Amino acid sequence: MAAQAAKRINKVGFLVAMQEEAAPFIGALKLQKRAPHARAPIVVHEGSYKDATVLVYSPGVVDGKSLVGTDAAFLTAFLAAEDGLDLFVNAGTCGGFAKRGGKVGDVYCCGEFKHHDRRVPIPGYDSMCVGHRRATPAPGLVSKLGLKTGLCTTGNSLDCSPTDAPIIEESGAVCKDMEAASLAHAAELSGTPFLAIKVVTDIVDGPHATQDEFLANLST
Repeated sequence: MAAQAAKRINKVGFLVAMQEEAAPFIGALKLQKRAPHARAPIVVHEGSYKDATVLVYSPGVVDGKSLVGTDAAFLTAFLAAEDGLDLFVNAGTCGGFAKRGGKVGDVYCCGEFKHHDRRVPIPGYDSMCVGHRRATPAPGLVSKLGLKTGLCTTGNSLDCSPTDAPIIEESGAVCKDMEAASLAHAAELSGTPFLAIKVVTDIVDGPHATQDEFLANLST
């Protein structure tokens, strides 16, 4: 049987956790801000690129600070599904690992996702809470752009605690963030193809304090 033709992508949604990360993208594509959402603080910008509709979703801002973490990310992705997206992309930053060859500026197309701070040592609940979800395969994108690949581990803290470290090590993660695994879950629930493109801003197992290195590289 002949292979089925790939579905045309007409509407792409990008979830970008921080306003500082989203602003250059929004400016470059001249996207327009939608009216506020009726039920949540999410911020949506919309426009087009070539023949596709492009939407950029951010969880919102409270007291001048971007809403970060898995709760805000999941809610944003769940509501974004109402727009009938053909593809959902998490575009943002992450921590890399020197022990796995990671360097500031590396770009990963993450293929798998787990949580590292959901510790429920009860059979069945342990694996359910950690989760193990996969992205839509994109070998052409990886090859054309020379992207690195691997598992992204997600938690709700910027730092890497002594409790989290062995869990992350066991997972074999190549990058660490605060949203991708939850976004993968939301995309799975809506049946939307999902990709995560993450740029390394700090080295988890490096010599610098995570928050200092992250802030120094966020705008570069």
